[in-house]
Amino acid sequence: MCFLRRPGAPASWIWWRMLRQVLRRGLQSFCHRLGLCVSRHPVFFLTVPAVLTITFGLSALNRFQTEGDLERLVAPSHSLAKIERSLASSLFPLDQSKSQLYSDLHTPGRYGRVILLSSPGDNILLQAEGILQTHRAVMEMKDGRSSFIGHQLGGVVEVPNSKDQRVKSARAIQITYYLQTYGSATQDLIGEKWENEFCKLMRKLQDEHQDLQLYSLASFSLWRDFHKTSILTRSKVLVSLVLILTTATLSSSMKDCLRSKPFLGLLGVLTVCISIATAAGIFFITDGKYNSTLLGIPFFAMGHGTKGVFELLSGWRRTKENLPFKDRVADAYSDVMVTYTMTSSLYFITFGMGASPFTNIEAVKIFCQNMCVSILLNYFYIFSFFGSCLVFAGQLEQNRYHSIFCCKIPSAEYLDRKPVWFQTVMSDGHQQTTHHETNPYQHHFIQHFLREHYNEWITNIYVKPFVVILYLIYASFSFMGCLQISDGASIINLLASDSPSVSYAMVQQKYFSNYSPVIGFYVYEPLEYWNSSVQEDLQRLCSGFTAVSWVEQYYQFLKTSNISANNKTDFISVLQSSFLKKPEFQHFRNDIIFSRAGDENNIIASRLYLVARTNRDHQKEVIEVLDKLRPLSLSKSIRFIVFNPSFVFTDHYSLSVTVPVLIAGFGVLLVLILTFFLVIHPLGNFWLILSVTSIELGVLGLMTLWNVDMDCISILCLIYTLNFAIDHCAPLLYTFVLATEHTRTQCIKSSLQEHGTAILQNITSFLIGLLPLLFVPSNLTFTLFKCLLLTGGCTLLHCFVILPVFLTFFPPSKKHHKKKKRAKRKEREEIECIEIQENPDHVTTV
Repeated sequence: MCFLRRPGAPASWIWWRMLRQVLRRGLQSFCHRLGLCVSRHPVFFLTVPAVLTITFGLSALNRFQTEGDLERLVAPSHSLAKIERSLASSLFPLDQSKSQLYSDLHTPGRYGRVILLSSPGDNILLQAEGILQTHRAVMEMKDGRSSFIGHQLGGVVEVPNSKDQRVKSARAIQITYYLQTYGSATQDLIGEKWENEFCKLMRKLQDEHQDLQLYSLASFSLWRDFHKTSILTRSKVLVSLVLILTTATLSSSMKDCLRSKPFLGLLGVLTVCISIATAAGIFFITDGKYNSTLLGIPFFAMGHGTKGVFELLSGWRRTKENLPFKDRVADAYSDVMVTYTMTSSLYFITFGMGASPFTNIEAVKIFCQNMCVSILLNYFYIFSFFGSCLVFAGQLEQNRYHSIFCCKIPSAEYLDRKPVWFQTVMSDGHQQTTHHETNPYQHHFIQHFLREHYNEWITNIYVKPFVVILYLIYASFSFMGCLQISDGASIINLLASDSPSVSYAMVQQKYFSNYSPVIGFYVYEPLEYWNSSVQEDLQRLCSGFTAVSWVEQYYQFLKTSNISANNKTDFISVLQSSFLKKPEFQHFRNDIIFSRAGDENNIIASRLYLVARTNRDHQKEVIEVLDKLRPLSLSKSIRFIVFNPSFVFTDHYSLSVTVPVLIAGFGVLLVLILTFFLVIHPLGNFWLILSVTSIELGVLGLMTLWNVDMDCISILCLIYTLNFAIDHCAPLLYTFVLATEHTRTQCIKSSLQEHGTAILQNITSFLIGLLPLLFVPSNLTFTLFKCLLLTGGCTLLHCFVILPVFLTFFPPSKKHHKKKKRAKRKEREEIECIEIQENPDHVTTV
């Protein structure tokens, strides 16, 4: 190995260059030996993956289980709301509550809800008979102890100029039936049975009452509709697999029956499939439970695995035909596996960081853990199982066997005597004439299109201004979308779109979104309620809310009864002996906790209930209310907590879902920066960082403009976008910076000709495989389709439009390559002149 120092180049630059070349050639040498090993023992590398798949695949079928705890999956793991729920439950146990108020329940528990909606223009208050019939039918159901709460009207119209806000009409009414299960396993089973009967009853009543629309919801409805996506997607995933197999087979074919590799495209996709099946078996053997978010793993793994398949196939086509097939396999490995190893490592790093303890969403953590296993097995299966298939295909090609029928290809003289159709089917496309091309693989239709048409068009000087304008438009929309990212996402985004839960949520959002959920306000320390300053603090904290408060009612009772209770003894005495014994105030008994020390009673804790006025953006305003109330518990003298069961899902959700992608992005940048001076070329890493950032921000901004919220599915897709962009841009960029052609335009043409076929094959099959997701009626699959479509589209735009144009404007410069070739040409001319002068009699021989 010879390293020539350029004039003026520092010594450190030489050493870095030497180190990069040593590392590069060392990795290529290792991959070359790996390819030789696979080519010499193809049966072994074919058998071991097959045995692993059979072993773990059968285990997966026996141990398949679904996750039943939706809160564990979707709610933030380290949520302050969960601590507040534990404290509220310890202060006011549910089994001690005898009140009929719905707000007594601080855990969701078992329940059934129904919204009765009248026809447009009708008044639900005039249809009391239908409402009462529905209520009586529910109350007559067996198995379960229920408490009836008819607490909300929707679409309310008030009497004009009414001082007491009298209701003129209403469009809907919501009724809730809570079941007293108290956490008992037996009662929970009874409650589940009651909920099933409740849903059946609502469907039956809907058929009987045509003038009313009934929308029902039970506590298990969210979990049921969450897993319904998996059931709806089964057939569509099979259709997607067939489409990918077809696309891979057709894109790997040629007119040349000898060099066409349709079965390699087919076997490549099957290789990725069996690696995914093996990873699923390992997941279930380790007591993993399936959930619908794992639906994205086959698409993620397929997008990365088929990239390695098509790159190996392109690497095989770049090898010399006159070499033995074992050496050609080794050369293909040394050419492709270095980059594929780097991209697979980055996949493992980013999803490994997503599986770290910093991830606060259990569904994201489980997904990332499975993705790491899938990537490792994917890499192993590509170089072993698919490599063995490549060896056998190469052996057939070397022995001149037909790529489809596996029969000997007849000679040209024999073909000339046969019909045209037979010549077309059996011709190898490479007749031994004086005009045949040196590389017959260039007849591949994608390769031919890129070389003869697209490369000349995209590098045309008249096309470049339009590409720059296109990128400015792309960047503008991306930036606009990034400024409109929503802070939180609804759990409805993970459910089947035609499910009862979604229908119920839409109606509730339309008619019952004017007020927030009932927020429990728990004072967990002794407080001097009789003190006027404490009363003012409580009023200040509750200002802006509609309060259901025993304190407020008690103060009003004292005022109307003209009773003075300015000290502790009088305050508690009147409270216990008079106020709480009146029938209209007895339900407040469960809101106050008394303790007795000797002859003295104390109030050690109490609770109030607050309701806030909200607008259409219901969830966002609830989060804002929560963020405003919590700091007050630390700054004020009153120690309190606020809680509602929905807080478990919304508490710091936006931070929880964005942290994984930030960590993954930081990990990618850190790896690329640390290897800045150790990779093939530093400018390759620089361009790779810019390209990945542009694609990631583009996908983030455009998916926001496409009404995609930042939920766990979209965050996983953003992590995948980082890797998908690196997977496709890295080979193109590194080939460009190492190219030695005279100009940048020629270098980018060479890069597209070398890697464009594999990139176009993979992205095309990836996008076609997404099409069946459009026909799955599920919000989860819609989000997955939108994000992955943007990922593939933005990557395709950068690889074939933006980078080929921008790389002709900016560094690396190719002038030093020109200088080297000019110096060699000048040196050769000088040598020829010297030889001519020394041998004047033999000029013609020189």
